[in-house]
Amino acid sequence: MENKQAIRDARALGMPKMLLLGVQHMFAMFGATILVPILVQSYGLPLNIQTTLFFAGVGTFFFHVCSKLKIPAFLGSSFAFLGGFATVAGLDTGIYAGMDPQTKLSYACGGVVVAGLLYLILALLFKVAGVRKVMRFLPPVVTGPMIVCIGMSLAPSAVSNASTCWPLALVALGTIIIFNIWGKGMFRIIPILMGVVVAYLAAIVMNACGMTNADGSAILNFAGVAKANWVGLPPFQLARFDVTAILVMAPIALATMMEHIGDMSAISATVGENFIENPGLHRTLVGDGLATSLSALFGGPANTTYGENTGVLELSGVHDPRVIRIAAVFAIVLGFIPKMAEVIGSMPTALVGGVSFILYGMISAIGVRNIVENKVDFTKSRNLIIAAVILVCGLGFSNGLTFTVAGTHITLTSLAIASLAGILLNAILPGNDYEFGSNPQGDKNRGVHQ
Repeated sequence: MENKQAIRDARALGMPKMLLLGVQHMFAMFGATILVPILVQSYGLPLNIQTTLFFAGVGTFFFHVCSKLKIPAFLGSSFAFLGGFATVAGLDTGIYAGMDPQTKLSYACGGVVVAGLLYLILALLFKVAGVRKVMRFLPPVVTGPMIVCIGMSLAPSAVSNASTCWPLALVALGTIIIFNIWGKGMFRIIPILMGVVVAYLAAIVMNACGMTNADGSAILNFAGVAKANWVGLPPFQLARFDVTAILVMAPIALATMMEHIGDMSAISATVGENFIENPGLHRTLVGDGLATSLSALFGGPANTTYGENTGVLELSGVHDPRVIRIAAVFAIVLGFIPKMAEVIGSMPTALVGGVSFILYGMISAIGVRNIVENKVDFTKSRNLIIAAVILVCGLGFSNGLTFTVAGTHITLTSLAIASLAGILLNAILPGNDYEFGSNPQGDKNRGVHQ
């Protein structure tokens, strides 16, 4: 099989094909994006799915404008703030004593607004110091394992989802592999979409034949679809601000900003473009931060760049940001069509798991590729130690690390812990053998070239 030639301008494919590619990206982000409000609802806070979808699309547009329309990134709802939402939901002292869930949610969102604004401070530091100085602290021995961790930290959810019905998950996985390797023409660049469609049809057949999930539940459940209206405004609500909620949410930004740097490294490496320097981390941080603050200001969750869509970029070979913006339009439209949102939300969990097998694995494979192409010397103990600590932190702290400061619980995600550990070790251990620009081809494939 010949390698696919990357497509940077999808307009050559025609609008119908671009729309299909946009749908593919929408399916890739949908499951995780709506899972955040579902989990927050389980904590007792009424975070809405329509609002989440609407601001995922709007936030993506904000990010693209801030990054000069150059980066093919989709912004979906962030899992990093789940611990913060759970903490606010459990507050029952002071003004929070006896407070109704809707009002609690507005205070939690106020904390997220402030967290998003903290991105602007780090963006200013990057602008003043310059990206090249920053990249001294992010050599391939750090960013490569970080990218591996992004994919591998998501891997347990892929297996967990697939295990609900392995036959269906294998149908999705097998379809994607077949279309990606043996597909012709357009079918070869929409393997994810074909996997979703074929597996959904298989789910209909399995359901009709009386097959069930491993726990005995129905493979397909259309109860939510029947109840949903065709048209409905997302239920916006203004955020409220209180020091307690801000102290819960704002420190999480330290973790998500480190994740952002890892995601930008992954997207840059996937596309082979120097997004870290042009348009620059200061612009991408501003875009991510403003998208998060805008969403939370009107009752939505924090936003973050999505690894699932990075996997689609690698698999399809279509790197045009316009396709991502089409997916953003679909997300906004779905925010106004509750019934369609429920239809897509009815995708069996196993189907999502089968698709995730490929997407999450692709991200980690990109990290391995970057380590190889940058010729990281693992015969040196220094490099082995840095990579080992990053991998163990990124995969070992599956529930993050929670500590208390001034009575407030703060949770660092596994990727944030891994990133901080890697950057710190790289800065203090002697014998740094990485020099920016010494391996132009490796740097280029990592997305950090001159």
